[in-house]
Amino acid sequence: MAASGAGVPMRREVLQLYRSLLRVTRQFCDYNIREYSKRRTMDAFRDNKNLRDPSQLSAAFSHGKAQLEVAKRQSLLYSLYSPKLKDNLGVLVVEEVELE
Repeated sequence: MAASGAGVPMRREVLQLYRSLLRVTRQFCDYNIREYSKRRTMDAFRDNKNLRDPSQLSAAFSHGKAQLEVAKRQSLLYSLYSPKLKDNLGVLVVEEVELE
């Protein structure tokens, strides 16, 4: 990314950031977190779609890159500590024991 340090990010870089954020959201194990992250990403880009001021564009782009790093870290943490399911339905399988 050429505009990582100074200047206004180019359209290609903004789209690349958007796709990267959506790609990371797909890695969340939990459906609710995945959909929340996806919705927040789409809403943020939609809200900033009409920015024209170079300083605001740079600030929004920097904030987006920081959020991408946070999302990557959280995705990794959630994958490490997510509950492991016992069967396909997510139901804990308990063996029946006959009492004599």
